[in-house]
This record gives sequence, structure tokens and C-alpha cells, in this order.
Amino acid sequence: MLVRAATAAATTLSGLRRLWRGGGNGGSGAVVCFPLRRALLAVRGAEAALFLQGLLTHDVTRLVAGDGPPAAAGLPRALYAHALNAQGRCLYDLILYRLHENPDEEPHILLECDSGVLDAIQKHLKLYKIRRKVNITPCLDLSLWAIIPGERAGDSAGSLTQRADQGLILTPDPRAEVMGWRLITKKGANLSEIIPGSHIGNIEDYHRHRYKQGIPEGVKDLPPGVALPLESNLAYMNGISFTKGCYIGQELTARTHHMGVIRKRLLPVQLPAPLPRDSVPEGAEILTESGKSAGKFRAGGGELGIALLRLANINEPLCLNIAGDKVKLTASIPEWWPKPAGK
Repeated sequence: MLVRAATAAATTLSGLRRLWRGGGNGGSGAVVCFPLRRALLAVRGAEAALFLQGLLTHDVTRLVAGDGPPAAAGLPRALYAHALNAQGRCLYDLILYRLHENPDEEPHILLECDSGVLDAIQKHLKLYKIRRKVNITPCLDLSLWAIIPGERAGDSAGSLTQRADQGLILTPDPRAEVMGWRLITKKGANLSEIIPGSHIGNIEDYHRHRYKQGIPEGVKDLPPGVALPLESNLAYMNGISFTKGCYIGQELTARTHHMGVIRKRLLPVQLPAPLPRDSVPEGAEILTESGKSAGKFRAGGGELGIALLRLANINEPLCLNIAGDKVKLTASIPEWWPKPAGK
């Protein structure tokens, strides 16, 4: 059975088409399905939500049914969150999916993560499991897709129920409207049957779209033990609760939020021409015209990338320092950011 968030999906479709079309990434076609090299981990058991609540930045108890049925309770199908270390720095970026449907069912939550750190996340969770009634298992029989509608997508939200037996979950991406939907299917599922008229896209186009929108994903964009959650726009991407109880890394994060001063943020950057793959080292320094450090380059593809920049410098001429050579780049503030941006 395909679990849907139909109302939200329908309301975001037109705006998403416009932004995808403006990005110049194949928006003239129908729905584009991108196979993601991300892993899924199941956390299941009576204490699954309470267990994750003490480890993640978002209020995971929102995924647990309350006094009424899920539709009445307004439970989200998906949440975005980070796991932090004790110093308040990011370890893993996660999307959580709720599989259980009613209050009588055992909580069943899927965690989407960078496939390169799947083993590390399992060890991290099991370290804190202690006597919790929770089972933690990788989902090797499932596939994860990013779904982006093009200009001629038509009534995609209305057609997604066809042959839905091959799908497990379809929900708007909880980070930002511009990222479309997330789809979880069984391995080997026929996407053209689940989403008629769709086609499989080049994963590089998906990453270009992310970079253009300034959406970090995975360990290259968010280096474990280095990235700070609020500088990584976690609050802008609906990934944190400032009213929940304690969790690992909360103290520094809450203090930064209440001080209201965030001097650096992850921003999309553009180069004048595509650079050869892997030609920019991770953490390459970005300089102002006067030679002052403005930030660091995180990751990119072609002429697009994402960088941690001082907000005071983003309107200045900037250049990337690559092995002594200076390559010009420009930074921009994404349209989807809340207004006023740059706080």
C-alpha cells in the first residue's frame, strides 16, 4: 500500500514546477524520479519515538499517534532532523518516516541517512539503546527516490495511486517545498507504474537542483563533527524543535538560537564555468577581493556548489582559492528562505 500525503502534495505542485523550471534542470518534462544513494534504517518498538527523542534535534514524538486517528491528530508523515555530538555539532542528517498508521500500532519509524555512514549510525543508536524496547535494522529491500515534477507533470498528485502496491511511502520532502517529494518503494519496483508518465533522471541533475537551492545532504555537505546545525540552516529546513526536552548537543544549539546571532550560513554558490570533478578540495577557502577569509567551500557539481559563508561578505566579490589560483564565484540567498533572511 502506498501511504500518501495527498493534500500537501497537491498544494505544493504548482510552486515546485515553477522553481524546478527556473532552475533549468529539465523542468520541461513530466515527473522526474531520481534514485538516491541513501540508506534506510528501521527503528521499531514500543519506545522507538522516545528513544529517538533524546538523540535528535526535532520533536520525534510528533510521529506518535495521540488520542485520535492520525488524520485528526495531524501527524506528519516525515520529519527532518540531525543527530548531534555532545559539542552540538552535526553527526548525521536524517529524514524520518512514520510507517505506523494508528495509536494501536507499534511505532515503526524509518531513518533515511547517507549510505556511507549507515554502519556508524547503527553503532551510534545501539550505544544509547541500553534497555529500550527498540529494534534497529537496515532496510536492504527498499529503494529511495526523490520526485520532482516538471512543467508538463499534469495531475501527478491524482495519478500516484495507480499500482500503488509497489510503493510504501510518498510524502512531501519535509525540508523545503522546492525539494519535491520522497518516495520509498520495494527494490525493483516499476516507477512508471507507480507514477505514470514519469522518467528516471540523472542523479547529477538532482544534486545540481539541491546546490542551486542551497539544500545540504550527506557527509560532504555536512561534515560530521564539523558542521553546526543553525549555520547549516536546520531551522529554515524545519529540522529542529526549540520547545522539546533535552537531547544530545542541545545546550550550544539552544544558546545560539536564543542569542539570535548567526554570522555564517550555508549558501548556494555559482562559478563562471564548470570545474573538473573533484578539482576543488573539501574545505577550500573562499576569499574576499581584499584577501580576507569569507568562508569555506563544502561541495559542488559543475558550476554550482554549496559553501559556508559569512553573511557580511556575501554581496562582495568572492573567489575560491584552489592550489594558489583564484576562481571567482557568486553567492545567493535562496527564494525559499523565510523573510527576512540572513539572520
